[in-house]
This record gives sequence, structure tokens and C-alpha cells, in this order.
Amino acid sequence: MMSETISGGHLVAKALKAEGVDVIYTLCGGHIIDIYDGCVDEGIEVIDVRHEQVAAHAADGYARITGKPGCAVVTAGPGTTDAVTGVANAFRAESPMLLIGGQGALSQHKMGSLQDLPHVDMMTPITKFAATVPSTERVADIVSMAFRECYHGAPGPSFLEIPRDVLDAKVPLEKARIPKAGHYRASTRQQGDPEAIERLADLLAHAEKPCILLGSQVWTCRATDAAIDFVRSLNVPAYMNGSGRGTLPPGDPHHFQLSRRYAFTEADLIIIVGTPFDFRMGYGKRLSPTAKVVQIDLDYRTVGKNRDIDLGIVGDAGLILSAAAQAASGRIENGAARRKEWLEELRNVETQAYEKRLPRQLSGAQPIDPYRLVHEINEFLTEDTIYIGDGGDIVTFSGQVVQPKSPGHWMDPGPLGTLGVGMAFAMAAKQARRDKEVLCLFGDGAFSLTGWDFETMVRFDLPFIGVIGNNSSMNQIRYGQAAKYGQDRARVGNTLGDIRYGEFAKLLGGYGEEVRDPAEIRPALERARQSGKPSLINVWVDPEVYAPGTMNQTMYK
Repeated sequence: MMSETISGGHLVAKALKAEGVDVIYTLCGGHIIDIYDGCVDEGIEVIDVRHEQVAAHAADGYARITGKPGCAVVTAGPGTTDAVTGVANAFRAESPMLLIGGQGALSQHKMGSLQDLPHVDMMTPITKFAATVPSTERVADIVSMAFRECYHGAPGPSFLEIPRDVLDAKVPLEKARIPKAGHYRASTRQQGDPEAIERLADLLAHAEKPCILLGSQVWTCRATDAAIDFVRSLNVPAYMNGSGRGTLPPGDPHHFQLSRRYAFTEADLIIIVGTPFDFRMGYGKRLSPTAKVVQIDLDYRTVGKNRDIDLGIVGDAGLILSAAAQAASGRIENGAARRKEWLEELRNVETQAYEKRLPRQLSGAQPIDPYRLVHEINEFLTEDTIYIGDGGDIVTFSGQVVQPKSPGHWMDPGPLGTLGVGMAFAMAAKQARRDKEVLCLFGDGAFSLTGWDFETMVRFDLPFIGVIGNNSSMNQIRYGQAAKYGQDRARVGNTLGDIRYGEFAKLLGGYGEEVRDPAEIRPALERARQSGKPSLINVWVDPEVYAPGTMNQTMYK
């Protein structure tokens, strides 16, 4: 009696299923089609896109939204190199995803087979794990190995190349190790050193003016409840960045946004959770030199990098914050009263900053002030709207104004600053959470990089509200060029055509509008919401207005 056999592609699909993956993002190629066949049998959805960069970004976005690892499958050679940017973005953003790339047959190794490149060598610096699958029997085993590596320390991407003959070959089922769901993973939640938790509790007990920055790892660890309990029980003002935005809702008495620089200057205790001291933090130089600084992170290598700290704790943000809150709760004498004054001080700074900017947020100017556009978007968001920012100058504006109303409802590229993520993130967010509304703000330059996958959104019936802040420029770069080289050279290499993207949306089967009057922004957004289609509202903004963050970039000074 002949034993049952299974192909490499079907082993991939079984390993993905065991990991909880229910969708792959892909662009087809001859090297990888047996994986599709396996996915059909395992009930895994196959979403085919128009560019491999989009597939990789979508896998990254899927991981961020769901908490499960994302997966993209691309062919060899240019298919894999096209996906490099998406993998690199996930690497800097600490997003767990697996990219599977094709490869020429092992039997043709070093013979110059179609699309043969040293993929593993190229991917190693931008992944947590990169390997070639050497035999069909090992396919599922190494897929599960790659996923485990994604969660070692701070999360990140892995890469596997699977030679065509390894993928297509069939082996007896009993010879292939197929890890069982739930039987090959340890808990990734580390509580942190108990002695360090005690030291943090003491610092909290004695601090007059503490503050906390809740970064992306708060969402990665699904530590929202612990973070909320921490700031409320200890009366600590909270700032949020990256995927940590939305941890506290707008209007919460402990939610602060516009007074961060003031707080970092005046605080006596600053707690940084899940955010490295990279360029976004001025490499740590923006923190008061006299404050006690505590850094909490999943990755030991991140703690204390670029700036000395007083206390570092490695582990899960939720477990650490819960333990610290419990340890400190009984030690704070009159803490609430003391910190009430500190919170009021920060609220006054916050209010002054908001009132100073409010006239521009309500501006009736034409061309439209970008502040008016992002203000209208912020007012339009609901508790179920996932907001995505994909752009340079226009998204810098939105970072000051747009406040997601729920945890996990903010997406941006992350520290790599990759333009072109928006369409893929919208695709992944809507596919994973059909119950949510998805709104993406694009710069016109960012949209043009991956905008053809608007057609993919139409084809798979993934409605979303796309808004383009159109100034016919790569304005963040234009400002820098003007500042550095003068106005006569400000337009070199950064000026785009006046494209009516609302018409582009209609061409591809979606909903589209052109908006030049600020009073028409909200009605256009409402019509896009009601259309039930992928949409693009093309808003013509003033090209001569720049975000403060753009004007303060140090690289131009």
C-alpha cells in the first residue's frame, strides 16, 4: 500500500495554517504557485496585488492590526528584490511577518537559472532570520522556525527562500515534520527584573512631575489596559507615539499631545515605553538632563542606546506597567494632590498651543491650508475608524492634529519613513477587520508610488476612504532644498503633475471627488463613506505652506 504524499507547497500552507495565518499577499510567479494550491486546500485566502512591495507592506500591516504574523509570498529574483523595501520597513517598525521568496531549483544551483539571486545574503541584514529551505521534508519545520524567530525579543520579519524543486517535490507525509498549532511556541511575555520593578516603584513614589511616553510596543504587547490603569492609578500624564496612539482616547484627563516638549524639559521622572532613542526622540537629547529616565523595551539592545538612563527594564510593556503600578500604589503619599497641579500645568500649555493653532484649523483659505484638511479628518473619525498616514509634509501636519479614538487605530510607516505604505496598510486593515472603517491620508507623492493597487481594493471589495493632500510636490524635500540652496533651486527633482486623483479612482471602479473649497471637505468625506466603495477624495492644499516639523528638520540646518 502506497503511503500518502505531500508537496512542499502544501507543507508551506499547513505550516501557515498552524501559525494562524488566514491570508497571504502575493504577486504570482512560476516558482511559487504550488503554495497557492496548498493555500486553497487549507482555506487560506490569496490576495494578489500589482507590486511585490505592496504584498510585503500588507503583510506588515496585517501583523500590526491583528497581532498575528503576516505573510507575503513572492517569486524569485525581481519578485524578491521588489519586496525588500516592505521587509526593511517591517524590520525598523518591529513588525512580525514572513516573506517567502522563490528560488531556482537546487539541481540548477550556480548554473544561472531564471531569476536566480543570492536572496538570503541580501535579506540577512534586514531580517531577524533568513534561510534557504534545503529539502521538502524540512519545509514546514523551517517555516515554523522562521515564525519563532519573528518573536525573539522585539518582533520583526523573517525571510525564507524555497527552491523550485524543493517546493514542487512530494514526500511521504510521515517523513515531513508538521508542527502542531499551539505546540511549538513558548510565551513571549517577560515580566522584567523584580528588583528593577521595585526601583521603578520607588522613583514613582518620589516623583513630583512624572510623565510617560507610550510607544508602539504598548500596542505590540496589547498592553492598553495596563497602560491606562498605570496612568490613572498613579496620576501620570501620558504622551503617545507610533502605534501607541489611541491608548487613551482624546479628552481623557491623562491624554496629552501638544505639551510633550515642555513636559520632557520640566519633568523630574520620564518613563519611555517601547520607543528607541532614535531621530524621533532627538537621540535622547530632548529629555531633561536632570530628570530620572526609565526605559522599558522588549529588546535589551535598545535600552540605553544613544543616551544614558537611570533604569532599564527589558520585557513585556503590559506586565511591567501592571507590576510597577501595583508596587507603587501604596507608596505615594498625597501623590494625587501633587500631580494634580502638574497635570493642570501641562493642560494649560496644551490649551495655549491648541488655541494658537485653531484659526488655521478653521481657515477658509484657498488653496486649502493643510491644517484645515487634517482638522476635518480628525473631526470625521469615529471610534471604529482606523487612521493611516502615508506621506511626508501632509502626514507631519496630521501627527499634530489627528487623534485616533481607540487603541490600535493608528498606522504609519514607522521609523524607516517609507512612503507608499498606505494602500497596502488599508488593504490589510480592511481585509482583517471588515467591521472597521479605514481612512488613509496620502501625500500625492506617496500615493503615486503604489496607487495602482487601488484596483486591488476594488477587485477584492475592500472599501476605504482615501484622502489625498495634493500640492503637486514632494513638499517636505522642496522646503529643505529651498532652505539649503535657495528658491531658484527649490523645484529641482520634487515637482509633480497636477493629477486629478478623484478621476483616477473612478477610472478604476471606485468613488472619487475633487475638492478645492475647504467647506466641501466634510461633505465629500461623508459621500465617500456612504458610497461603500474604495474612494479617493483629492484635496488641493496650498503648496507654499509647510508643517512645523518639516521646517524644523535638522538635516537641512
